[in-house]
Amino acid sequence: MADKVLIYSRFPKTMMARFAERFELLDTGGKPAREVFSADELGGIRAMLTAGGTPLGAEAMDLFPKLGAIVCYGTGYDGIDLKAAAARNIAVGHSPGANAASVADIAMTLMLATTRRILVADQYVRSGDWAASKPSPMMRPQAGMPGRRIGVYGMGEIGRKIAARCAAFESKIGYFSRTKYDLPYQYFPTLEALADWCSVLMIAVRAGDETQHVVNADILGRLGADGYVVNISRGSVIDQQALVAALTDKTIAGAGLDVFEKEPHAPDALTALPNVVFAPHLGGHTLESHVAMQNCVLANLGAFFEGKRLPYGVKSA
Repeated sequence: MADKVLIYSRFPKTMMARFAERFELLDTGGKPAREVFSADELGGIRAMLTAGGTPLGAEAMDLFPKLGAIVCYGTGYDGIDLKAAAARNIAVGHSPGANAASVADIAMTLMLATTRRILVADQYVRSGDWAASKPSPMMRPQAGMPGRRIGVYGMGEIGRKIAARCAAFESKIGYFSRTKYDLPYQYFPTLEALADWCSVLMIAVRAGDETQHVVNADILGRLGADGYVVNISRGSVIDQQALVAALTDKTIAGAGLDVFEKEPHAPDALTALPNVVFAPHLGGHTLESHVAMQNCVLANLGAFFEGKRLPYGVKSA
């Protein structure tokens, strides 16, 4: 008999196909588990698969008295109450670095689209204004990448790949991270110092209580009128109201966003602005990334049901 795994978050069925070959999946479809399955069915659950950003606290964990493993599909695990999991001897796993290249690519895409005003340029062509030689102040020359100061906030797997890509564009790279690494980039001791120095702030830090709204009005103001912010981390890292204000009053020049505070809802105050480029949280959404993330999930679940330690486990809080 196949081991049972509860699918706690909502996932496309195509993404679950490989897991269904090996495990018996109890799919909630993103609904509360108690609305889909009986207490007896939930009582026997030993492992669950979830999206890292889906809230999963102590009260939810207590619905599953035999739960021993929470496996996140993806790198993030900010929705998981790690202290509650540790108190209940529940192992938490994720897919570290599996989608790092894909997310770094989106970061570069958003940065280039924003700083070079690609959406504005696209509309300039589609509208016929270019053919009509109609002047547009939005089409004035913009600063290029050579020599541009790029600040990377967070120097994990994704941050390092962003930095390497920016370096290939002949940009100057600086970073702020909890740890100073032996890297060929300038290290800054605080986020404030990094923001003062750079013209583009790339947010690649892990989400958590310590980074909640850390990119606030002060940090945005330090970027200046020619500054940009790109967020491929989590929407919670930026104070969204402060961002709207900074973009509206031209405290900063623009933003590229793949993540938002309350997904999938990007607020009208943001989407109405012409100096922002959006993506629907698709940073890690490539074929290669999904295969890599699924490999980590399968390894974690397989190890758990064999009584072994999770190979891609998250350290307890």
